[in-house]
Amino acid sequence: MPREVEPSLNEKQFFAKALQENIRLDGRALDQFRALELDFGDEYGVADVKLGKTRVHTHITAEVTTPFPDRPFDGIFTITTELSPMTSPSIELNRPSETETLLSRLLEKTIRRSGALDTESLCLIGGSKCWSIRADVHVLSHDGNLVDASSIAVIAALQHFRKPDTSTEGEQVTVYTVREREPVPLSLLHFPLCVTFSFYGEGLLGKGGEEEGEAVLVDANLMEEQLREGSVTVGINRHGEVCQIAKLGGLPVDAVALLNCVKVAGVKVKELSKFIAGRLEADAKKRDKGGLMAELRADNDRVS
Repeated sequence: MPREVEPSLNEKQFFAKALQENIRLDGRALDQFRALELDFGDEYGVADVKLGKTRVHTHITAEVTTPFPDRPFDGIFTITTELSPMTSPSIELNRPSETETLLSRLLEKTIRRSGALDTESLCLIGGSKCWSIRADVHVLSHDGNLVDASSIAVIAALQHFRKPDTSTEGEQVTVYTVREREPVPLSLLHFPLCVTFSFYGEGLLGKGGEEEGEAVLVDANLMEEQLREGSVTVGINRHGEVCQIAKLGGLPVDAVALLNCVKVAGVKVKELSKFIAGRLEADAKKRDKGGLMAELRADNDRVS
């Protein structure tokens, strides 16, 4: 299997020396995110997120299907991830990498299993018909911290998405087009996001005084990820409710450091949620042309 190009010895030593002096190579503070951009497509449910040079595109789709036999009164919600070989030399076509598997599992735990989307609201006819909502996550550019960028993209796209309105008569479900009825937003119960912390210890920084020998970074870029000795991903919503904590090997993290990570993640998620809400509001204003009735009036004016 192809491997990622690793930083050179000079890069590693330079990075370690800078980190010992609490300096990041891109000039950010240790707990600072890179520049975040969020754009929505012309179609509802399309979100494009840029976090530094990392770019993630998410598309939400909906179709009427049959519910699972063991959950007859629930709709279906799935998240799929795709990393193109163009994003990294270590990615092979039709062969999920460790990065893609980890990304998929963390999004699953943070968003789907935490009940962010109310699946009961997707039921149309119990045991017979329901909505199936699918979030397709495409990584277009990989420069570190895919998990955080992808969680922002999925949550923003879910809030932006509108599914067609429906009516039910007996066992018959009618799905209306956009021109017949205004599409309706999804019922989201909360908005969890991920914040990933990278840990660096004596293996990279060497032994020093009490304040040295350990460092923690937020939103690591690709090189910082390659050199880290451990990581913790905290899934949390803006109300401070923790959905999941993933600690996958690496340096041991004591309880105090973990609690501090949760505290910092809570603050960051509030900032990110506010940013997403602002972008959604701006997009709504751009789309607001007075609704369907205003559009019909405009058509009548042109005819007359």
